[in-house]
Parts: sequence; C-alpha cells; structure tokens
Amino acid sequence: MKVMLLFPPNWTPTMPHLALPTLTAFLRRHGVEVIQRDLNLEIFDDILTEKYMRNVMHQLRKRYGAKQAAAHRNQHRDTQSPPAEVLQWAFGQGSQLAHQVEQAKAVMRSADFFDGPRGLRAFKTVVECLELASLPFYPANLHLQSYQAAGPVDSSRDLLKLVRDRETNIFLDYFRRGVIADIAREQPDVVGISIPSMPQMLAGMTLAHLIKEAGLPCHVTVGGPHISMLREPLTKVAALFTLIDSAVIMDGEEALLQLVKAVSHGHSLATVPNLIYRDGDAIRVNERHTPEKIKNLPLPDFDGLPLGRYLAPQQALPLLTARGCYFGKCAFCNTGYGIDDTFSQLQAEQVVEQMMTLYEKYGVRHIFFSDEAITPRNLKNIAPLLTELGAPIQWGGCTRFEKIIDRSVLDKIYAAGCRMILFGLESASQPVMDKMVKGTQLGHMSRILQESTAAGIWNHTFFFFGFPGETLEDAQQTVNFLYQHKPFIHSAAIGSFLMERDSPAHRYPASFGVNIIFEDPDKDLAIYFDYDVNAGMKPRMAELVESRFLESLPDRPYPQYYVSDVYRFLYASHLSERGVPHPPWLEPEAVLA
Repeated sequence: MKVMLLFPPNWTPTMPHLALPTLTAFLRRHGVEVIQRDLNLEIFDDILTEKYMRNVMHQLRKRYGAKQAAAHRNQHRDTQSPPAEVLQWAFGQGSQLAHQVEQAKAVMRSADFFDGPRGLRAFKTVVECLELASLPFYPANLHLQSYQAAGPVDSSRDLLKLVRDRETNIFLDYFRRGVIADIAREQPDVVGISIPSMPQMLAGMTLAHLIKEAGLPCHVTVGGPHISMLREPLTKVAALFTLIDSAVIMDGEEALLQLVKAVSHGHSLATVPNLIYRDGDAIRVNERHTPEKIKNLPLPDFDGLPLGRYLAPQQALPLLTARGCYFGKCAFCNTGYGIDDTFSQLQAEQVVEQMMTLYEKYGVRHIFFSDEAITPRNLKNIAPLLTELGAPIQWGGCTRFEKIIDRSVLDKIYAAGCRMILFGLESASQPVMDKMVKGTQLGHMSRILQESTAAGIWNHTFFFFGFPGETLEDAQQTVNFLYQHKPFIHSAAIGSFLMERDSPAHRYPASFGVNIIFEDPDKDLAIYFDYDVNAGMKPRMAELVESRFLESLPDRPYPQYYVSDVYRFLYASHLSERGVPHPPWLEPEAVLA
C-alpha cells in the first residue's frame, strides 16, 4: 500500500503545515508507505531562483516587449494585460531582481534576517520577485501570504475553467513538468491532496485535474478544513468529481487508512468513514467515524520534508496540545464546522515528551503550537516540566484571556521558554463580547496584557470590527482600549467581521441580529457570505472603520518581522535573547542598531 500526500500552494512557506506530518505518522504506524511532498514550499523555492526569474523575463519580453506591444494591443483587445507602468517596472528591474533573488533567499533563511536593513532588502526582493513571476499569468497573483486566482474559486463553474487555463494558472505547467511525472514513477495507490484554505483550492484541484488528464491509475482524494467546510456543497456539484474520486471530511487519519486499504484491495468504498465519493452517477456520503483522541495519535512525522528550505531564519515546527477548542462557543468561529466537536487534549507530560522528541530528532529549538487555544491547565503544567529540562525550546501559541492566567503563571511559562502568546481580543466592548458569546471580561484582558508584558512575553492580539449589532461607539471602545494598552500590545491582526459558513452566526442568524444572509447561486462553493443586520454598523461601515484604523497605524521600520505568525514569533525570541524590550505596536518603533 502506497500513498503520496501533497500540500499545494498557497500557504506562507515559513514552516511545515501539520496536515501531512500528522497523516503520515498515522499511516506509517499502520504499515502504509507514504511519500509526503510540500509543493507549497517547492514552488516558492523553485520560483525564487535566478534561472526561473530570467525565464520569466524572457516570457515577458516575448509577450509584451516594445516591438510586440502595439501588435499585442491590436490583436488582444479583450485580453487582460498588466498595466503599462507595471510592465515598465518589470523591464527596468527584472534583471537586477533575478541577479539578487538567490542571495535574498539565503538571507531569509539565516540570522542575517534579523539585521534590520539587510533583512528588509531581502524581504523586498522576494516580494518583488513573486510579483514579477506572477505577471505572465496576470491578473492571477502569487505572493507570500496568499494566492489570488484570475477568477472566483468559490464558483465551481469558474474553478473548472481555471484548472485548465494555461493563460492564468501558474500551477498548471509547473505541476505538469514536475510532480505529475513523479506520481507516474512512484505509482501510489492513493494520492491525497490537503486543502486547508481557500487560496489552495485552485492549486489542489489543478493537481487532481492533471492526474486525471495523464490517465494515472491512482485514486485521488482531497481533504482538509476547507473541504470539510464544503461537505454539503460538494454533494451538489457532481462536476467536481470529474477531477477527484473522493473527499475526506473532518478528521482524516482513520478515514484515509481505510480508503487506502479499500483501494489497494479493490474493495467497496461504502464502509470508509468520513468519505464523500462518486459511485457511478451518484455522490455517496458515508457516516463519520468517532474522532480519535489526540493522546492515541502518534507524534507528527516530518521525515521526507526539506526542513532546511523553509523561508525562515530559524527552523520552527508546529505541534498541537489538543484537538478542537475547549471553549467552542464563539459566535463568529466555525471550529467544528457545524458538527459537535469532540475536544481532546494531551497531558502536559505528553506535550513535553513530543517537544523534546522534535528537539532531539530534528534539532528544532522553536515550536509553534497550532491549537485553537492552549488550555490554562496545560500552560500551567508544562512550565515546570520544561524548566526542569533546562527550557531548551522556545515556544508560543494561542490562548484565551482566562481569569486563572495570572502573573505567576506567566512568569513560569516565560522561564519555560514561552516567547509569544496570541490572544483573541476580538472586541473591547463588553456588550459586544457578550453578544459574541466570547466568555471573556475586560478586567481580565487588561490585567493579563500588562502581566504578560511584565513577564517578557510578546502579546499578539486578534480583533475585528462589525460583529452584528456592534455600533460605532462600541468600535470606539475597542480603539480606546488598544491605545490605553499601547505598552502591552506588540502586534495585532485586524479585520472586519466575516460571515463564515457553519459558524453559529451563520447557522442561527436571527439569534445574532442578522436579518438576511445572501447566498449567490453562482458561488456554490462559498464559505463567506454577504449579510445584513437589524442594528449597528452595516458591513461596509465596518470595513471603513477597519481601513481608517489601519491608516492610522505607525510605520514599522522593518515590517518583515510582522507579516506572519512565525516571523513575529522568531523576532520575539530574537529580541528576548538579546535582552531588548519588545516594541509596542501602536508606537513608532526605534530603529535598533
């Protein structure tokens, strides 16, 4: 039995995603041969080379060069082309960027990243090279944090066109020249494509399309959070099953194992749990398997992934202390995807054992917990265990503003290696938090931010404007709170409320003051929806408040440290090692020597 697991673009290529290592460990435990490939990392690594960039320049000159420009405009009046000023920039800077790109990539992977000016030059070079590499596929755009396709990937009609569109699909020829030949050579029984997010949908389905186009005799299945969110729409879009053979929803370990066994032995798929699959002209949906408790799952297996090639100055690896969310009530959040979630967590001793195994096996000194929220119990209990071992690992992750988290706990986890905490602030209006069923109190939020800063921990906060019923006055309370706590907040992720599929607000709109949710029939794979509210700010007003707040933020002299969770985490660790205080997010940052 052989499986090839593929992780498609786009995901920020700073560390591996947990999806493939988790599945790989489980399958290998049961005797399945697994090849895991992080195609997201591979495409960034291949694009950011001098050879690739010079080939991009050749394509642009051939298509848009001065001699061809007039003819191109006359012959392709309806074809979308990059703006003239963008092409002028490309022709003026392309050769220099091609010359610089590999050195820039080397800086991103070294301690030189923390040299502010040098790291910034490297970061800008990488950003501009990705912009340049996207121009032959305009208006599609591949960048570090996302991928914008040339059309809506939440429309099955458009998605089915885009997977075949050589003009705008940057992945099509890239996969055809590379991984498809590898699949043909390896002859796996099953190819599993992980799609955790919407920006990966086109690349994932392009892979599936190319496997079918090549006539390779393997079963193609997709899975991941984005697929789980689409479990109902998938049953109504039979055309997608011309690209894939099945979809695994929710937890995938046991389902994928049973699928591999069924395919390898030619058995029916009817007994494979958590599976949506094509059966002749029908789409079948199998029952969900009871989720395995995390304590019974093996340590994620990163063997086979090129750990030295991620675009980060130090290798970080992801890990989980728990599955699901121990609170699980927030109205804006779709954890569990509308299905009763079974929360399970590791004991502190198991968490520390897994951390130390990664440390000893891979030499990793930075671990980023990908939990929805680490429980206070695990925060408290892992601290003395790590301290006793000499705290060889620096770590960070998300947690909630819980009353039980006090200065004593924060001091102990800092001593045990905690360098960053990500808090879901969401709003600083108590009535709005109550409407969200957030379960947090302003007093505890204020105290914890101050005590965490005093302990030496980098505080990152998430918040957004426009939850149904929020007024401008409520939004102003959030802004006031942020400025009142300027010394205690070091970075933030800001947004406006999104009506996400399967969140409580989506499932029970009337309970949250939503009078209508607009479902566009052309967006049959949508996970976000337009809506209208009975009271408070309309969605467009919330977006305006967000944009005005963003405009008011002070510039960062070295913004490269703030563009991803991993960079923020590593920067916080770097400053702590140097004994440098963490710069407040809402104050102008001093330029460090």
